[in-house]
Amino acid sequence: MSTTITAQPGTPFIDVTREVAASPEKVLRAYTDPDLIVRWLGPHGMEMELLELDARSGGGYHYVHRDERGEYRFRGVYHTVSAERIIQTFEFEGAPGDVCLETIAFTGLGDGRTRIEGHSVFPSVEARDAAVESGMEAGIVDSYDRLDTLLGKDA
Repeated sequence: MSTTITAQPGTPFIDVTREVAASPEKVLRAYTDPDLIVRWLGPHGMEMELLELDARSGGGYHYVHRDERGEYRFRGVYHTVSAERIIQTFEFEGAPGDVCLETIAFTGLGDGRTRIEGHSVFPSVEARDAAVESGMEAGIVDSYDRLDTLLGKDA
């Protein structure tokens, strides 16, 4: 299945849409279970160490991705975690203070599939553009490909 990533020029937004062959409950579990999230979140070839995951409203997360080039740390807090959506902040520690607000919605399509729709609001167009130029697109596509594989197995 393909991933659609939209970043309209001159706006601080990124929208991501992906459909997966799993129920919304299974997808939410993959987003919130520490044993599952380390198996799909991040680009191919990177190791993920989960430093913190408290996936409930008011909780937070902190993780690091590593490869031979170095490590990349991310953190955030969960505003809302429900069956329909996750609302959270997201910050790459390499760009401190550029905190993004993300809404990730899970919509059941009635045929055993789920549409995942992410909407990210960056603090500025420049911060959004820097994220796009960092190669985040490849990381998002890799992550969703890995999520598909995981959901097809045992998640």
